[in-house]
Amino acid sequence: MPGGKEKKKRITIRDIANAVGIAPSSVSKALNDLPTISENMKTLVRAKARELNYKHNSNAANLRRGTSRTIGVIVPKINVAFFADIIAGIEQACFENDHRLIICQSDESFEREVQAVETLIQQNVDCVLISLSQETKTTDHLKEITNHNIQLVQFDRVDHTFGSHILVNDNLEASFKAVQHLISQGYKRIAFFGGPDHLPLYKERKQGYLDAIRKAGLTIPYNFIVDNMLKKEPARTAATELLRLKVAPDAFFTVSDYAALGVLKAAQDCGKKVPEEIGIIGFSNEAFTEVTSPTLSSVSQQSKKMGRETANVYFNHVLNPGADGKSSHSLKLVIESSIIERESSVRKIKNGLKKKATAVNRE
Repeated sequence: MPGGKEKKKRITIRDIANAVGIAPSSVSKALNDLPTISENMKTLVRAKARELNYKHNSNAANLRRGTSRTIGVIVPKINVAFFADIIAGIEQACFENDHRLIICQSDESFEREVQAVETLIQQNVDCVLISLSQETKTTDHLKEITNHNIQLVQFDRVDHTFGSHILVNDNLEASFKAVQHLISQGYKRIAFFGGPDHLPLYKERKQGYLDAIRKAGLTIPYNFIVDNMLKKEPARTAATELLRLKVAPDAFFTVSDYAALGVLKAAQDCGKKVPEEIGIIGFSNEAFTEVTSPTLSSVSQQSKKMGRETANVYFNHVLNPGADGKSSHSLKLVIESSIIERESSVRKIKNGLKKKATAVNRE
């Protein structure tokens, strides 16, 4: 090839067979340590394989076995700590079970999510783990997964109407507790920044908020409740508008830590003290919540645990039905969340000192 390097041909079992002078089937048996091949021949074949820099074609071997020993995961965002932690948990479980992992990102796009599903089907993965994008409102692409006899596990953002294994947080209860925490600190006009209302987890988080408000006997103006508010800058703009009202919110519960960060910036823009005048609590316990000033309270979703448990639904339940004491029917598992109290929402005075933020081990 003029002006460039010629691509080297990949060494195959046939190349080793020609070099040693035996049949390719005998090379395969030697490399797989089968008893029908002598130890001397195995030693010779392995030495020649090392000399030629032969790499085992696991895809071809797995295809012969009818399995790829590969799992695919599709997440909305890779560079968000919550999903990065989930991927880390999944990868750990894959390593422990001798499986490979293919990671895809939808970037909150339904079109890209569909493309990722097609890619994983083409890669012949054994199982797809998926958290739906904000735009996803149909499950036709999920049917394509199961139609190809590929296992499916939904996590975090799921469609409950589609028959598959599901792993989620206790979103309603977690939101209820988060708002109760704000109320316990003396906040009474609590605004809510939610997500896309067609996704069940955001519906549940809104319902938890409403239940806590009603139980406390509080009255909240309709404009204090804003959906599709997951990003920092839109939340900053919306919070600024609310804080400039004659009767403004004195606290915000957001279903995203990025929205909580936007609220914090808005409070600072408006000259409001946090937590003395404005309380804030977000959701997901992103890494930056521990380094803002003041630090941001949040709901920890136990993300790494969610990742491990999502993968283990496949390893422990699908591959070994009945081994976990459960039936072969679709599972729904719930990971309990916890409230992380930090400076942005803790304003009670005790013995002349502000109550210390609750510590958390970011698993």
